[in-house]
Parts: sequence; C-alpha cells; structure tokens
Amino acid sequence: MTILKRRLFIGTATAALAAPAVSRAAEPIKLRCSLDSAPSHPRNVALVDYMAKLATATDGAIAGQVFHSGQLFADLNVSKALLQGQVEMAVPGTWVLTGLVPDCDMAQLPYFYGQSVEAAYKASDGKAGAFINQAVESKLKTKVLGAWSDIGFQNWYSTKAPIDKFSAFKGLKIRSPGGIGNSWRIKFAGGIANTTAWPNVPLALSQGTFDAFVSTDGSCNSAKLWEAGVRHCYADHQVFNQYIPQVGAAFWARLSPQQQKIMTDLWAENIGDYRKAAAASQLGGRKALESNGVEFHDPDARELAATRHAMIGNVDTLIKEAGLSSEIVRLAKEAVGSAV
Repeated sequence: MTILKRRLFIGTATAALAAPAVSRAAEPIKLRCSLDSAPSHPRNVALVDYMAKLATATDGAIAGQVFHSGQLFADLNVSKALLQGQVEMAVPGTWVLTGLVPDCDMAQLPYFYGQSVEAAYKASDGKAGAFINQAVESKLKTKVLGAWSDIGFQNWYSTKAPIDKFSAFKGLKIRSPGGIGNSWRIKFAGGIANTTAWPNVPLALSQGTFDAFVSTDGSCNSAKLWEAGVRHCYADHQVFNQYIPQVGAAFWARLSPQQQKIMTDLWAENIGDYRKAAAASQLGGRKALESNGVEFHDPDARELAATRHAMIGNVDTLIKEAGLSSEIVRLAKEAVGSAV
C-alpha cells in the first residue's frame, strides 16, 4: 500500500468511527404533553391513548409522554410554556386561553346557557371554532390538531350552602377556573369570584377558602371532592366546556409532512370516541357524587330560560369586559339560532 493510499484509508476509517452509523435509527422526537387534571380524568385517559396510537403509527419516531396533575404546568400557565417551547403539547380549556385570545370566551356567552350539547358543537366544530383556532395558532404559535375535546357541562357546587335556585349564589365566595366569562357569570349571580388552579381546589375547599365553585360532575368525581366537603350541586349546564388540542410550532416544524398528517388524522379518527368517553364520565360522575351524599337540583326549562334571558340583557357588559370580537359574537348567535 502506498503512503498516499495508507493516509486515505486511515482518514476514512477515522471519520467512520467518529460519525454516527448511517444505519442507526434516528432519535425519537420527544412530545411532552402537560395536563393539570388527574390520571383518571377523561382528558388524561384520551391523551394517553392518543400517544400510544401515535407511537405505533409512526413506528416510534414520535415518543409521546403525558404529564398528569400539573407535574409540569398548571393549565393556567401552560399557554406561556407552549409559547416559550418549554413543553411540546397541551390541551388547555378555552377559559384559560382568554388572556391571550379573548374570543376563547365564546362559550361563556349566555346564548349557550342551559342549551344542548348540539348547540355547543355547532359552534366549536363550525365557523366559530375555526375562527378561534386561527387566532390561537397565530397568538400562541401553535398548531391546533383538530376538533376540540370535551369536558362537559359546567355546573355550580357548594359545601355548606344549599343551592337550589340561581339567587342562592348571592354573597358567596365562588371559585372560578379562570376566564373573564366565568367571573362575569359569578358576578352576575351576586357571587365573589376567586380564581384557583384545579390542583389546589381540594385543599382550598377543606380550608374554607371559598363557599362554592364551578366545575363538572366528572371533574368533581375524579378528584373525589365529596371528601373535601362538597354537598350540593345546581346543575344548570351553564356552559359546555371544551379543550383545544395543540402542539408548539417548533415541534410541528420538526415533523415531516407525513408525520404531521398522521397526527391530525389520528386525532380526527379518535375524537368521536374521546367525546363519548367524556360524556360517559360525566354521567358516571353524577352517580358517584349522588352516592356520596351530594344533592342535585336540576332547574327546569322555564327556570333556565328566565336566567338565560336575564343574562342576555347584560351581555354587552360581558362582551366589553371579555374583549370579544363582534365577529365571534355573530358566529356564536348564528350557531345557536332560534334556540336563544
């Protein structure tokens, strides 16, 4: 072997040893999803299922992991974390996004108070939801994966104070999950709003930090809030709460077009089942609450309509305080139609 050939051979061998093997599989793309609800919550169960299916569909190229119970961030703070790239995925409720995208408070408009789930879907799955998704993607620098997932109808719950009519909330300290719309409704009912992150609710209840709160049957059951003193529910279906599934723009840009399509297609294929599971959770949640001593009052259609119409009479205050655009108000009214 000549000196030149020997040098070429040694140089090539050294480069081969220093560089990663071409055949070695690429490192999986990390996908961390932050949720502040408990592992048994339908949102968490759905995301664990989605991550497993995503790993299979991408042959392990995307490695998803769900962090439960606010291990990474509370939902109230996860928008900022997404924006700053501190987490790759989140599925926050619309009510915690209103600080950055005011129109996310659309569902809080009183046109939806006491209405059916179909009215909510007509808005979120239709033009109103598309309008909001576009704003969320622009403001948070994210990609919305598809249709919103459900939590269910929001009601009022209390510890000591019986709540069998809307006027019963006057003077009570009432926990809000966040969002101007929730605070507006509490104020309209004569209550005093107190914003507390969900993971802190059980302790705050047991310590008497507030008298009542707004949530859902399923969420109360998942946290076993009867153990924290919950005894009453006014089930007015004041708003149908939903979550917006989204991933950060930086993460999305790392994916190939095929991987992006897999993510959106998988979500579309499974969202129907996730919504059914959420509905079942709400039904089961109510049964569990009742079996643990929680008394429910279900206002009739006349009572709901009277409260709804009274709220609509004050809707301009909500629109102004929440900073809702005239377009989202128009689209919301269009979705509800004559049911208002």
